[in-house]
Amino acid sequence: MKVTPTAIPDVLIIEPKVFGDERGFFFESFNQKAFNEATGLDVSFVQDNHSRSAQGVLRGLHYQIEQPQGKLVRVVRGAVFDVAVDIRPGSPTFGQWVGTELSEDNHRQLWVPAGLAHGFLVLSESADFLYKTTDYYAPAHERCIRWDDPTLAIEWPSANPPLVSAKDEAGASFLTLTQDD
Repeated sequence: MKVTPTAIPDVLIIEPKVFGDERGFFFESFNQKAFNEATGLDVSFVQDNHSRSAQGVLRGLHYQIEQPQGKLVRVVRGAVFDVAVDIRPGSPTFGQWVGTELSEDNHRQLWVPAGLAHGFLVLSESADFLYKTTDYYAPAHERCIRWDDPTLAIEWPSANPPLVSAKDEAGASFLTLTQDD
C-alpha cells in the first residue's frame, strides 16, 4: 500500500496494491496491521457505512462536536470528489481544505482524521461510497458547514449547482463554527 500525505499532513491518500489481469482484479481493501504500519496510526474502526448517491449530489461538510469520527473512505462504484476541511482549533492547517477524486477505477482511499469536516460531490452517474468510522454516529452531536462557504472557497469540480439535503443547505458558516459550539 502506498500512503501519500496531503497539504493537510494528517489527511492521507491510501492506494492499495491492485493485482489485475484479463479476468479482473483483486486487492485487500483493509488490513488493520498493514494500515497501522503504513500510516503510523493506531486506530480502531467501530462502524462501516455505505451510501449511494446520484450524479451532482453533494453530501457535507459534516462533523461531530462530540464523539468525533475518523473516517477511512472509498468508492466502489462511480467517482466522487472527496473533501476534508481542518476545523481543529490550534491546528497549523486550521481552515484549510484538501480534495481528491476517489473512484472505482483508481481504488484510492482517503483517511480523514477525527476533528475534520468531510464531504463529497458525486461526479459519475451514481456512486457507492463506503467508509469506516472510529466512533459511532451521534446525530445529536452532528454539525454541518455550508458546502459553498466563501471563507473556505472549496473548488468543487462542477459548474452546476449540486443537489444537497435541506440539512446541508442550512449548514453553518465556517466563521461561526467555533462560536456555536
